[in-house]
Amino acid sequence: MSVHTHVDAEGHVYSHDHEDSTHLHNHGHVHTNTKQVLNRLSRAIGHLESVRRMVEDGRDCADVVIQLAAVKSAINNVTKLILTDHIEHCLVDAVNSGDEESLKKLEEAINKFVK
Repeated sequence: MSVHTHVDAEGHVYSHDHEDSTHLHNHGHVHTNTKQVLNRLSRAIGHLESVRRMVEDGRDCADVVIQLAAVKSAINNVTKLILTDHIEHCLVDAVNSGDEESLKKLEEAINKFVK
Protein backbone atom coordinates (compact mmCIF):
# COMPACT_ATOMS: atom_id res chain seq x y z
CA MET A 1 0.00 0.00 0.00
CA SER A 2 1.30 3.47 -0.86
CA VAL A 3 0.34 6.90 0.41
CA HIS A 4 -0.62 9.47 -2.21
CA THR A 5 -0.38 13.16 -1.27
CA HIS A 6 -2.00 16.19 -2.90
CA VAL A 7 -1.45 19.87 -2.20
CA ASP A 8 -4.19 22.30 -3.22
CA ALA A 9 -3.71 25.89 -4.37
CA GLU A 10 -3.99 27.18 -0.78
CA GLY A 11 -1.25 24.82 0.40
CA HIS A 12 -3.50 22.29 2.18
CA VAL A 13 -2.05 18.78 2.09
CA TYR A 14 -4.32 15.78 1.53
CA SER A 15 -3.15 12.17 1.72
CA HIS A 16 -4.83 8.85 1.01
CA ASP A 17 -3.75 5.24 0.71
CA HIS A 18 -3.60 3.19 -2.46
CA GLU A 19 -4.17 -0.55 -2.43
CA ASP A 20 -1.73 -1.03 -5.32
CA SER A 21 0.45 1.03 -7.65
CA THR A 22 -1.88 0.65 -10.66
CA HIS A 23 -4.38 3.16 -9.28
CA LEU A 24 -5.71 5.43 -12.02
CA HIS A 25 -5.99 9.07 -11.05
CA ASN A 26 -9.48 10.42 -11.51
CA HIS A 27 -9.01 13.36 -9.17
CA GLY A 28 -8.41 16.95 -10.19
CA HIS A 29 -4.92 18.22 -10.69
CA VAL A 30 -3.30 21.01 -8.72
CA HIS A 31 -2.50 24.01 -10.89
CA THR A 32 -0.63 26.69 -8.97
CA ASN A 33 -0.04 28.92 -12.01
CA THR A 34 -3.65 29.14 -13.24
CA LYS A 35 -3.87 32.93 -13.01
CA GLN A 36 -0.58 33.37 -14.89
CA VAL A 37 -1.64 30.84 -17.52
CA LEU A 38 -4.96 32.61 -18.07
CA ASN A 39 -3.24 36.01 -18.31
CA ARG A 40 -0.76 34.69 -20.86
CA LEU A 41 -3.52 32.99 -22.84
CA SER A 42 -5.38 36.31 -22.97
CA ARG A 43 -2.21 37.96 -24.24
CA ALA A 44 -1.79 35.29 -26.94
CA ILE A 45 -5.43 35.68 -27.97
CA GLY A 46 -4.95 39.44 -28.21
CA HIS A 47 -1.91 38.98 -30.44
CA LEU A 48 -3.78 36.52 -32.64
CA GLU A 49 -6.74 38.88 -32.98
CA SER A 50 -4.27 41.57 -34.04
CA VAL A 51 -2.91 39.23 -36.72
CA ARG A 52 -6.43 38.65 -38.03
CA ARG A 53 -7.13 42.40 -38.19
CA MET A 54 -3.78 43.01 -39.89
CA VAL A 55 -4.56 40.42 -42.57
CA GLU A 56 -8.08 41.83 -43.05
CA ASP A 57 -6.59 45.32 -43.43
CA GLY A 58 -3.98 44.13 -45.94
CA ARG A 59 -1.04 45.08 -43.73
CA ASP A 60 2.55 44.42 -44.72
CA CYS A 61 3.49 40.72 -44.60
CA ALA A 62 6.62 41.41 -42.53
CA ASP A 63 4.50 43.13 -39.86
CA VAL A 64 2.10 40.16 -39.83
CA VAL A 65 4.98 37.71 -39.42
CA ILE A 66 6.39 39.77 -36.52
CA GLN A 67 2.98 39.67 -34.84
CA LEU A 68 2.79 35.90 -35.44
CA ALA A 69 6.15 35.58 -33.70
CA ALA A 70 4.58 37.28 -30.67
CA VAL A 71 1.71 34.76 -30.77
CA LYS A 72 4.16 31.85 -30.97
CA SER A 73 6.22 33.23 -28.08
CA ALA A 74 3.12 33.74 -25.93
CA ILE A 75 1.94 30.17 -26.59
CA ASN A 76 5.40 28.78 -25.79
CA ASN A 77 5.42 30.70 -22.50
CA VAL A 78 1.98 29.32 -21.58
CA THR A 79 3.21 25.83 -22.37
CA LYS A 80 6.26 26.29 -20.13
CA LEU A 81 4.04 27.32 -17.22
CA ILE A 82 1.67 24.40 -17.72
CA LEU A 83 4.54 21.93 -18.01
CA THR A 84 6.19 23.36 -14.89
CA ASP A 85 2.95 22.93 -12.96
CA HIS A 86 2.48 19.43 -14.32
CA ILE A 87 6.02 18.33 -13.51
CA GLU A 88 6.10 19.88 -10.02
CA HIS A 89 2.74 18.51 -8.94
CA CYS A 90 1.03 15.93 -11.13
CA LEU A 91 4.17 14.15 -12.26
CA VAL A 92 5.66 14.04 -8.77
CA ASP A 93 2.42 12.42 -7.56
CA ALA A 94 2.49 10.00 -10.49
CA VAL A 95 6.07 8.93 -9.82
CA ASN A 96 5.42 8.55 -6.09
CA SER A 97 2.40 6.34 -6.77
CA GLY A 98 3.99 4.33 -9.61
CA ASP A 99 1.61 5.76 -12.21
CA GLU A 100 3.53 5.06 -15.42
CA GLU A 101 0.53 6.01 -17.59
CA SER A 102 0.95 9.68 -16.60
CA LEU A 103 4.57 9.59 -17.73
CA LYS A 104 3.53 8.16 -21.11
CA LYS A 105 0.80 10.79 -21.50
CA LEU A 106 3.29 13.59 -20.79
CA GLU A 107 5.71 12.17 -23.35
CA GLU A 108 2.93 12.01 -25.96
CA ALA A 109 1.86 15.58 -25.20
CA ILE A 110 5.41 16.91 -25.50
CA ASN A 111 5.92 15.05 -28.77
CA LYS A 112 2.74 16.57 -30.20
CA PHE A 113 3.71 20.05 -29.04
CA VAL A 114 7.20 20.02 -30.53
CA LYS A 115 6.07 18.47 -33.81
